[in-house]
Amino acid sequence: MVDGMSVVALRADRVLLADGFVPGMNVLIADGMVVDVCPDSRRPHDASVRVLEGDLVPGFIDLQVNGGGGLLFNDHPDLEGVRRIAAAHRRFGSTGLLPTVISDDLKVVAEAIRATDAAIEAGVPGVLGRHIEGPFINVAKRGIHVAEKIQTLDARALDVLSSARHGRTLVTLAPEQVPAGAIRELVRRGVIVAAGHTLASYAQLELARQEGLRGFTHVFNAMSSLGSREPGAVGAAADFDDCWAGVIADGEHVHAAALRWMLKAKGPERLVLVTDAMPPVGTTARSFTLQGSEIQVINGRCIDHSGTLAGSVLDMASAVQRASELMRVDRAVAVRMASSTPASVLGLEHERGHIAAGYRADLVLLSSEGAVREVWVAGATG
Repeated sequence: MVDGMSVVALRADRVLLADGFVPGMNVLIADGMVVDVCPDSRRPHDASVRVLEGDLVPGFIDLQVNGGGGLLFNDHPDLEGVRRIAAAHRRFGSTGLLPTVISDDLKVVAEAIRATDAAIEAGVPGVLGRHIEGPFINVAKRGIHVAEKIQTLDARALDVLSSARHGRTLVTLAPEQVPAGAIRELVRRGVIVAAGHTLASYAQLELARQEGLRGFTHVFNAMSSLGSREPGAVGAAADFDDCWAGVIADGEHVHAAALRWMLKAKGPERLVLVTDAMPPVGTTARSFTLQGSEIQVINGRCIDHSGTLAGSVLDMASAVQRASELMRVDRAVAVRMASSTPASVLGLEHERGHIAAGYRADLVLLSSEGAVREVWVAGATG
């Protein structure tokens, strides 16, 4: 017993700790928290022991989840929509996520913020806030975003973007499209700002960084590319040591060599795996509607009639496995980019993303092939 609480000991084949995988360890859980990680010799005699086959790793945190379970967040910016999307991704090890609304009317953005606030108040497992991707982006790099939804960042928009009562708010915008001082004001109000869907020059991004820009959304995709005399957004993402970069490691959005180069530039402590997931994740569906466009899932790619990529059907367990293969790194490194690194982006590095005493018992059991065998959120399975 720990202060009168019952203790559960999870003993997996290997446990991922700060220095890598360690065999023969017990993760002791009480009241939703990890209270100790110890060998058999130190395991409390009264602990309830579960012997697990596989690797026990920290729960994944996904910063970019457009949908899942058959729903698109833009179409269902309500409590039940958030609940269903979070449940779909939890099956794949995402114990934390940001439901993401792409470029839309401010009314929809406001509804999405209220929905995620309501989800956090209701205790929906895994909801850490929200990601507002657009509509303050560059139309020339809009990708699948609807041009008519793109708008100017004004005082009303600033108020909407900073209106959340709970959790974290991540906003993706094109720095060259917003007024001077807007990024600084968003950061002052507690918003995390990333660059994406942008044609910004390196110089423009440097000014944005001085205002508080700290990230790049789905790096390489929908942004100005690296050049010898103009590094663009890709070059800035690689060069800015205090900025993180999200990446979709599905083998479709970014070439493996580019992934490896960005990992060398950023290191696993600044490169974040995201899914950019769409409604089919967690279902057998192979098509969906995105703001009036029919999207087909063909050979693992979500594309519209013109072949434009529209998010992905990637889940985080697959992202970890694919990242390990494409980037040629050990599973421990890939898991880090899906757990401790995104936790740090959200300022939650002291409570999530690690298996250690004092951290939440958000855990995932992986098979040798990378499949999810079991998930715990605050010590509860399911």
